[in-house]
Amino acid sequence: MSSTIDLTIAIPVKNEEKNLPGCLKAIGKDFAKHVVVIDSGSTDRTSQIAKEADVEVIEFKWNGRYPKKRNWFLEHRTPQTKWILFLDADEHINEKFKMEVRKKLPKTTNSGFLLAYNIHFMGKKLKGGYPLKKLALFQVGQGKYERIIEENWSKFDMEIHEHPIIEGKIGKIKSKIDHLDYQGVSHYVTKHNVYSDWEARRFLRFKKDKYENPLLDFNQRIKYRCLNYFWFAPSYFLGSFFLMGGFLDGYRGVAFAILKSAYFSQIYCKIKEIEK
Repeated sequence: MSSTIDLTIAIPVKNEEKNLPGCLKAIGKDFAKHVVVIDSGSTDRTSQIAKEADVEVIEFKWNGRYPKKRNWFLEHRTPQTKWILFLDADEHINEKFKMEVRKKLPKTTNSGFLLAYNIHFMGKKLKGGYPLKKLALFQVGQGKYERIIEENWSKFDMEIHEHPIIEGKIGKIKSKIDHLDYQGVSHYVTKHNVYSDWEARRFLRFKKDKYENPLLDFNQRIKYRCLNYFWFAPSYFLGSFFLMGGFLDGYRGVAFAILKSAYFSQIYCKIKEIEK
């Protein structure tokens, strides 16, 4: 069980010296055949930390156009393994996750897997709130992140909420990855302020196309239809805190639900601002 599997783990980073050590430690040496850090010109110790851990570092410089970081890696540094897992620096895989992946990948007929996450907020795992799921594990050559022609929607050089387009069946890995962010609430708020810029522009493009995009799944279609309504943000709070059990986390559940609903309120306000 200690042999590595035919998998590349790619970690896109920029100034992640606080998060990266824990992420690399959780991966370990005997799980994936290849681990690579894709760095966007970090000015802290991020690259040094990766090199000290004997992890390959690839430098990425965005020219403001397609492709962004993940697609650039898939197209220009195509992994030599069968599988690719994109992992953020604030995400930690655990032994249960590794065991399930080891068991499923060799015999699966799926082209990709939907992953589930434990969200940690203010130093502790949340019991409630809407679940976080991402399609971040798939076969090399069977998928890429959706191509969106942007016009300086944001300064982020990595795909924000673009989702992978996979050729073939999608399975599920039930064992959860721990989503841990040691950069604090201020970083969370700043990051989501930039995200909301992108989301507002993405919505307006979607609206211009008359809400027709065959690449979007059901949940994404519902989301982009609702972003244009003022009631979406408070509805999200009520759903997260009451229906999805956010109240089980006490003040942390309240705070997290408020921040998430405020994010959707930001998007709504920016949509209206741009339209005017």
